[in-house]
Amino acid sequence: MTAELGTQGTPLRVAIIGSGPSGFYAADHLLKQSNLVVEVDMFDRLPTPYGLVRGGVAPDHQKIKSVTKAYDRIAAHPNFRFYGHVEFGTDITRQDIARHYHAVIYAVGAQTDRRMDIPGEDLPGSHAATEFVAWYNAHPDFADCEFDLTAENVAVIGLGNVAMDVIRILSSTPEELMETDIADYALEALRHSRVKNIYVLGRRGPAQAAFTNPEIKELGELHNASVIVAPEEVQLDPHSQKFIDSGEDKVASKNVEILRHYSEQPDSGKARRIVMRFLVSPTQINGTDKVESITIVRNELVADDKGNLKARATGQHETIPVGLIFRSVGYHGVPLPGVSFDHKRGTIPNDKGRVQGADGGAVPGDYCVGWIKRGPSGIIGTNKPDSVETVEMLLEDLRAGKLMLPEAPNRAAVEALLSGVNYVTYKDWQILDEIEQENGLVRGAPRLKFSRIEDMLEAIHERKNATVILEDEQVPGD
Repeated sequence: MTAELGTQGTPLRVAIIGSGPSGFYAADHLLKQSNLVVEVDMFDRLPTPYGLVRGGVAPDHQKIKSVTKAYDRIAAHPNFRFYGHVEFGTDITRQDIARHYHAVIYAVGAQTDRRMDIPGEDLPGSHAATEFVAWYNAHPDFADCEFDLTAENVAVIGLGNVAMDVIRILSSTPEELMETDIADYALEALRHSRVKNIYVLGRRGPAQAAFTNPEIKELGELHNASVIVAPEEVQLDPHSQKFIDSGEDKVASKNVEILRHYSEQPDSGKARRIVMRFLVSPTQINGTDKVESITIVRNELVADDKGNLKARATGQHETIPVGLIFRSVGYHGVPLPGVSFDHKRGTIPNDKGRVQGADGGAVPGDYCVGWIKRGPSGIIGTNKPDSVETVEMLLEDLRAGKLMLPEAPNRAAVEALLSGVNYVTYKDWQILDEIEQENGLVRGAPRLKFSRIEDMLEAIHERKNATVILEDEQVPGD
């Protein structure tokens, strides 16, 4: 590696694949290197940035989405470029990256769901929660999904924050949802929902639930839904009680307190009921042509050799009639063309962010961040130290001369490569962002999202043309 790499004449060029939080935090740390000149090019398959902040965070959690202001500041750096509507592996390949960049960081997240591998899992009416979340968030890949909201009884499997989001959206009134940036077609479908009972099924107990305090508390604040927790559901086994009494995990202690409060409340008689069930695992989804019921087994918690509590089936079964099921048991990564992949863990094999090849050795110039690096864990902020760790590995390899040696490390060559692609710049995205916010004013919402890529591209094109025409009209005549 030449000594001059990272100077004004020969900037360090890094490609980032994916534009979610981990990708932006990686870009930020790279661009903040005071002793290096770094050019960062960020690519995303969609015309829109932000990853799960746009497509995964619940519509009614606008405060969480305000983190995008920080990403806008990062994108404003003169050495940053965004190329939206560019698909890795098709529009730009790993071979292309090697020709134009010294390093690449994969920040693609975990794009699909983990399976339960039980009979009936693929019956019509059984859905991954990720599909429902993407659908109500106007993700272009899921805009045409259909969910049978005529079913009165629904099961949501899982006790994480995604499960809580699904439950809350299913239980909210149209009036509550109108003030959010939920997709317009989802709002219309939910307006006609006949859902009455939502059974929340968790394999472990209240003390082990993965949801956070605000998410479980919000369920009790819905206008037309009651949270039903039978007193026996919050009776803790000795191991769990000892854990809660220790005060070791304040979030878990508060969760149990909130759930016990729910268990002491009478049924308010609201139109929808959220029935919390703990220590149960689905064993089979039943039905002929579609979901008709779900069979669950009662669990007990047992300590393993290390003292960790595991759920063990007791053999006591129960069948609950439901017509719709959402499975929220975790996310799973998807392989990228030409990049090594651990199919079992759903991640790119890596050592502190350095991608490892089939032989276990580091792949020169290849790095990863976020969920595709560590698995689906943590909150948005967790990605910041994770991305910093990876970038530090990249900088260490820069100093050791272990990055790639590209033939044409310049933006002009990349944009020539993408000349046949209708890519979206960050300025283009800001135009679309402005249009969405303007459209949201009609219903008093923060924005009305576009859900189809062709509509996004057309809206950007029309607004840019209108701006050019307006500017031309304002030019004084001769």
